[in-house]
Amino acid sequence: MSGAEIKQLIKEAGLKCWQIAERLGITDGNFSRRLRKPFSGEEVERIKAIIAELKEP
Repeated sequence: MSGAEIKQLIKEAGLKCWQIAERLGITDGNFSRRLRKPFSGEEVERIKAIIAELKEP
């Protein structure tokens, strides 16, 4: 999955990239740079899990 697709998932969830970066344990800047390259299936699943966790009330 491309970085643009990941960013779209985050946006559709009503979240910000810094929130995902914080849960991944990296800085917002590093996450922004990471979005420039495709993500592996494992990374995508981890990010989707973080999105689901953050969306819960």
